[in-house]
Amino acid sequence: MNRSVMGLAALALAVLIGGCGWFGDKKDPKKDWGPSEFYGAAKEELNNGNYENAIKLYEQLESKFPFGKFAQQAQMEIAYAYYKLGDSAQALSAIDRFVKLHPNHPNLDYALYLKGLVNFKEDLGPLARVISQDLADRDPKAARESFEVFKELVNRFPESRYAGDSRERMIYLIEALARHEVHVAQYYLKRRAYLASANRAQDVLTRFPQANPEDRRLALGIMVEAYDRMGMGDLRDDAKKVLARNFPNDPLVAEGKNRTTSWWKFWN
Repeated sequence: MNRSVMGLAALALAVLIGGCGWFGDKKDPKKDWGPSEFYGAAKEELNNGNYENAIKLYEQLESKFPFGKFAQQAQMEIAYAYYKLGDSAQALSAIDRFVKLHPNHPNLDYALYLKGLVNFKEDLGPLARVISQDLADRDPKAARESFEVFKELVNRFPESRYAGDSRERMIYLIEALARHEVHVAQYYLKRRAYLASANRAQDVLTRFPQANPEDRRLALGIMVEAYDRMGMGDLRDDAKKVLARNFPNDPLVAEGKNRTTSWWKFWN
């Protein structure tokens, strides 16, 4: 064997022996981490707004250490991270999983509160009333679900630190849902679907008695007009009496606004 061949063989052997240094086979710094180290790193990412990184670390923590307080906390904070990312489906899924696994957890009130927030979809302050998009103009399904979750929280945990804000949000949601029903009733009235209009207006009064006075006034006015146009004089007069008692200055209360002989026929 000549010297050049021997040199190449020696070089190859040196590469094999020191391969890790040559090819950068670095040790994973998380290999020896315990649950507290994983949780601390994930919490730091969460606090810095790096929600995707936080989720990955929380998931690794739960995978490696599925039992104990750190895993439970990770499950809840994964839900919060998805909420902050705007991924409602993943957030709700994580919350439902947490509640199913830990139905008696001491932080169950927070889980319910977060679920209500996810459906609420607007981070309103306790007394905020003006937002860029009215919840009444949206599909009310999420608003109804949000209301029911906040209601459950308040009923089950009346002394919770989240109960006060939940009550304020419930008030806003009642107003938004009532306003939505008024909008629908007005739409049906314009489309001459008078019975549907009257029914939706009545829902405002029966389902949302705490709705703001303006929405209740509008609902009663819609009922007066809808019943009048259907020729249902008795129901029209009953609605008008309630309107007069609660809102005496409403234009529909004025004598002659609705005639004794119904004028609904002229609209058909």
